[in-house]
Amino acid sequence: MLYNYRMNLKLGDNLNASKAGMTFSVTVAFYVVVSLIISLIISASGATGDGVLYVNYLCSPIAIVCASAFCLYQGKMSIKQVAPAKCGAKYYLIALLLIFGLLFSLSYLNGALISLLELCGYTPRESSLPSLEGWGLFGAIVVIAVIPALAEEFVFRGIAFHNAQSGAGTVRAVLLTGFIFALYHGSVEQTIYQFICGCLFALLTARSGSVIPAVIVHFLNNAVILAFTAFNLTTDAGGLNIALWAEILIIVLSALCLVGAVVWLLLDKKPLVRTEKEQTKEEVKGFFVWGFAGIFVMALIWILGLFGL
Repeated sequence: MLYNYRMNLKLGDNLNASKAGMTFSVTVAFYVVVSLIISLIISASGATGDGVLYVNYLCSPIAIVCASAFCLYQGKMSIKQVAPAKCGAKYYLIALLLIFGLLFSLSYLNGALISLLELCGYTPRESSLPSLEGWGLFGAIVVIAVIPALAEEFVFRGIAFHNAQSGAGTVRAVLLTGFIFALYHGSVEQTIYQFICGCLFALLTARSGSVIPAVIVHFLNNAVILAFTAFNLTTDAGGLNIALWAEILIIVLSALCLVGAVVWLLLDKKPLVRTEKEQTKEEVKGFFVWGFAGIFVMALIWILGLFGL
């Protein structure tokens, strides 16, 4: 039996960490299959241009939709159970503080990590974006910001997190889902940033009791990056294309907002979930046993990317 450490509320008996691991493995399996099928179709047709880029970006959401449907059915879970929507208004404010802090203070971690890897001979990969001119920006925001935010938050902060939290407690669920969230993207350059984002999105979900604030943060993260790229507001090094004093001011303000948001979440009165020690060990083990296939595949992709393959 699982208990909330402050309120002793029993959680859903059908949610457990093994299902979180299974969800990740199934999602990765669908992603590999969908990507392979679409790649073969594109290769056979000889298609090029922005349409191909849009289709490639849609591979992951399509895989997530298929995997989510399969896991919900197989695990006898309801959407309302794993993706609650209602929450207090303050969590939307916390979400805005989080995204401001993440984008303008922690995003510099990517540049720092790239510089460190380059010293070891690593060659950064350039992201392929469709045209962001005119209505192209709107299309890119829909395909690269709106759809992924909805799909990824549903599977990672919805199905995976709520199952991991019910089985292994909130703290471990935050770390576990942050880990698979970063691994799923397969981006060497953004690994640390995405892990931190994944953990904070999960903590926001735990405190708010809803996936909606995390969806908003995720959407704004992608949309702002696209908009800044479209209007040439960032430099090649990843900094802001503004006066140095203004950039320093924004970094300081954003760092304060990020710290404030995290402290607010940590001190929130809504109780977290904890489980008994022996049960926690079994649940974490179950997570890795069922998630091993997905973790292995995405870790292999990450390693190949590290060597430029």
